[in-house]
Amino acid sequence: MIKAGLIGYGYWGPNIARNFQSSPDIELTAICDFSPDRLRAARRLYPYIKAVDRPGELFKDTDIDAIAIATPVSTHYALAREAILSGKHVWLEKPMTESVEQGEELIELSEKHGKILLVDHTFIYTGAVQKIKELVDQGEVGDLVYYDSTRVNLGLFQQDVDVIWDLAPHDISIMNYVMPLKNLMVSATGCHYYGDKLIAKALLTIYMEQNKTGHINVSWVSPVKIRQTLIGGTSKMILYDDNQPSEKIRVYDKGVDLYETKEALYHLKVQYRVGDMYAPKLKDLEALSFETRHFVECMNNGKKPLTDCVAGLEVVKILSASRKSLQGNGIPVELK
Repeated sequence: MIKAGLIGYGYWGPNIARNFQSSPDIELTAICDFSPDRLRAARRLYPYIKAVDRPGELFKDTDIDAIAIATPVSTHYALAREAILSGKHVWLEKPMTESVEQGEELIELSEKHGKILLVDHTFIYTGAVQKIKELVDQGEVGDLVYYDSTRVNLGLFQQDVDVIWDLAPHDISIMNYVMPLKNLMVSATGCHYYGDKLIAKALLTIYMEQNKTGHINVSWVSPVKIRQTLIGGTSKMILYDDNQPSEKIRVYDKGVDLYETKEALYHLKVQYRVGDMYAPKLKDLEALSFETRHFVECMNNGKKPLTDCVAGLEVVKILSASRKSLQGNGIPVELK
């Protein structure tokens, strides 16, 4: 039985706590939060576990095998570093770190100390994204052409990060998972409101190898909530609508065939292909429950997580480049 602690019982922490507590392979033994109100809420649900306001009490507890960190991104590096150095496996909220350098150091530490560092990109563990990955790997959509997502709502303004760092990690992680191509450059444009200089609406363009492109549109100031992703291939196209209660994935046998005419070498003839649409059956599972089981399996068997620290760092690289691009009014920034 793996004994785990949780740091951060605010917005996302209660979901992690619930899944850890319901797992037959994890015993949640401690929760840490600096807020007395949040600790009281934790004690009401979990009266038999230790509730503390100092992370150090979890780090020095030799009975704890793993620590989940669900705190603001500005605290991720220091908390994860201390957890690894104290001999714990780590479940780390997204995005992984504030900077590429911090992420690289955590990777080195986790490898040096032989500890699992899972980055909580939860959407990777959904039945919908698992099905998309399956379809792509099986060649159902043909050669990948583009990734285009919209994630907008009238949302909660974050105090420590802009809208790209808040919402785009979901789509960047999905794109990198289903389209495992090398990312080359990033361009980001955005606008802020209310004089606070905080970017509330942005468009992110990611240039990949093989002339592929990803577009990610994110906003906190949309009157409607949209969660749609289009993945285009040479054979078929996929629509992923996370707002749909059912049929979240639809596969369209639609596309465009381009070829040169005999009359003019440089004139292209366009032919549209329209076929059937179907909605594949998805696995009925809660993403966090699946992710929790996967975390246990990785700790017990030394298995590489689907969303390991290397995958987490790739997301941070794009986020960091987007920050530089925003400062340059959308100038493309090369990724190293």
